[in-house]
Amino acid sequence: MKILGFIVNPIAGMGGAVGLKGTDGDAVLEKAIALGAKPVAPERALRFLIELKPFMEKIKLITGAGAMGEDEAKKCGFQCTVVGKRKEKTSARDTMEIARSIKGMGAALLVFCGGDGTARDIYNAVGMGIPVLGVPSGVKMHSAVFAVDPQAAARIVAKFIFEGLPLKEAEVMDVDEEAFRQGRVSAELYGYVLIPYEPYLIQDAKMASPMTESELRNQAAIAIYIIENMKPDAVYIIGPGTTTRTIADLLDESKTLLGVDLLLNKKMIAKDVNEKQVLEAIEGKKAYIIVTPIGGQGFIFGRGNQQISSKVICKVGLDNIIVIATKSKLENLRSLRVDTGDQRLDEEFRKRKIKVIIDYKMERLMPVE
Repeated sequence: MKILGFIVNPIAGMGGAVGLKGTDGDAVLEKAIALGAKPVAPERALRFLIELKPFMEKIKLITGAGAMGEDEAKKCGFQCTVVGKRKEKTSARDTMEIARSIKGMGAALLVFCGGDGTARDIYNAVGMGIPVLGVPSGVKMHSAVFAVDPQAAARIVAKFIFEGLPLKEAEVMDVDEEAFRQGRVSAELYGYVLIPYEPYLIQDAKMASPMTESELRNQAAIAIYIIENMKPDAVYIIGPGTTTRTIADLLDESKTLLGVDLLLNKKMIAKDVNEKQVLEAIEGKKAYIIVTPIGGQGFIFGRGNQQISSKVICKVGLDNIIVIATKSKLENLRSLRVDTGDQRLDEEFRKRKIKVIIDYKMERLMPVE
């Protein structure tokens, strides 16, 4: 019988679809709820545990009380040892205390559902004293401790526990959320944890684009090509990033660097919108989505742009998604990735190769993992 630790941060990811770029702090969480935010992490936890069910007779689960893991474990039929007390409102301190208890109870691996803030709490609690693995459930996931999606996390756990995987030191990063909301990325390396390493199922740390003269020229060439081919009376949903921002720059429009913005007839009609605002703006209209992959990771959906939700993607249609990336960014990517939260939609993406515009009138087909 293998001992597996399991912690859920129940509020992780709630700021994504409503455009708040995180849920650090009570005030932000209250604002997210007021905007209609729904829990994300519990559903991600369920998807992870459902994938792990074939091994449930061979695993002893130690988990946090109530919403911190116990609820999802029992829904899936796992027998579990519960740590801590059931609480209506949980905190980072609860995460750290449960993590320390799980480490002391001899778990072979500690799995957590959350984002970079949760990863930092886990690091503060256990350091490199026990291997850990993140089920991606946050908004900003710059750390290299996360599986690419909940199903991949379950496969890593099974491989690590029953077959063996090497351990690797992985960066724990976190971003200043207030700076993030103001369009500035202020990322800090907090330390390292040990993770089971399976290169195709673990996401890399986010890699910033180099701001060289050739990179800027490449971004401008892509933007010119996009602008020349924009359709009249169609809404363009523009995702975060410097490459997408260049489109607005060349139109003499101001775009948020880290938000999702809307263009119509080459004019900005809304900035830093949330899922609800996007759906309202495209109702009854032709719409396109323009996104760029995250450097080093390859995600086009599910990391930092949760406002472009599965509902938005389905309404727009997969054929109306435009992916742009500079040549240097694409050189470091073996494939594109999606983690929309909708398994069927993710599978639809994986059945096709996606055209990526890499320069003026230049394209490359990329597989989706």
